[in-house]
Amino acid sequence: MKWLEESFENLLWSTRFFVLLAVIFNMVGGIALFIVASVDIWHVAALVGDTYLNGLHPVDFHEDIVSDLIGAIDLYLMAIVLFIFGFGLYELFISEIDIAKRSAASRILEIHTLDELKDKLAKVIIMVLIVSFFKRVMHLRYESPYEMLAFAGSILFLSLAFYFMHKGEH
Repeated sequence: MKWLEESFENLLWSTRFFVLLAVIFNMVGGIALFIVASVDIWHVAALVGDTYLNGLHPVDFHEDIVSDLIGAIDLYLMAIVLFIFGFGLYELFISEIDIAKRSAASRILEIHTLDELKDKLAKVIIMVLIVSFFKRVMHLRYESPYEMLAFAGSILFLSLAFYFMHKGEH
């Protein structure tokens, strides 16, 4: 009966390797987002070059360029979320990443508990939301004082959220 228990526990423990699927696909997704964001920035640079070489200056050109660049930053941040999640899953379920321990830049990816993983993900996700908010706000047209007041209030609440997010670190 002991051998059955040990066999079952070995099988149960081995199922943790299914986490590798999530790790691999998070890395693939992150790489894909890095590529897409980089191509977006390349297109913005090409558009800027074409616009100034041809002597054109379309309406809302600066706002469109900044909006596209902010969109690329948003994609980079989402890619970072996928990387942090993938590294965290690997370290929590499979093994510590030995090469990362020797690297000076490994602290951001060092995850020892599920709570640490959730905290790191939450901070990056909040940054994604702030950047997305900033991108959307750039295209708003304010038609009343109430809309300007709501905009100012939303900036205040975002600032407070950012402050409280980092308050516990120091």
